[in-house]
Amino acid sequence: MSNINESLQDLMSLDGAMGGCIVDYMSGMVLGMIGGGVDLELAAAGNSQVVKAKVATMQSLGIKGEIEDILITLETQLHIIRPTAGHEDLFIYLVLDKSKANLALARRKVQSIEKNLSV
Repeated sequence: MSNINESLQDLMSLDGAMGGCIVDYMSGMVLGMIGGGVDLELAAAGNSQVVKAKVATMQSLGIKGEIEDILITLETQLHIIRPTAGHEDLFIYLVLDKSKANLALARRKVQSIEKNLSV
């Protein structure tokens, strides 16, 4: 099991990693953050609303199951939001430089970190 700081350090080992955080999406509060690329506290609050909206939409549509991840692609960045299965109401947020990152490797790394996260 990895704690929050170890998990965030592991995120930054990815090529193109700019910043990341672990967030309680019910409150929008950041539990830990590293790096930059964007205002991570502001992004955490905004992305908390994204996760809440998706959960509500899935419920309205009667879609069963959990969100694995949400990918936001921008002109120069990739943003990965991964809710944690083992810790209700938390998600991992990662910002990547699109020109340097490998999306498949990044998704696998975030998945691995999520599985090993200890809060």
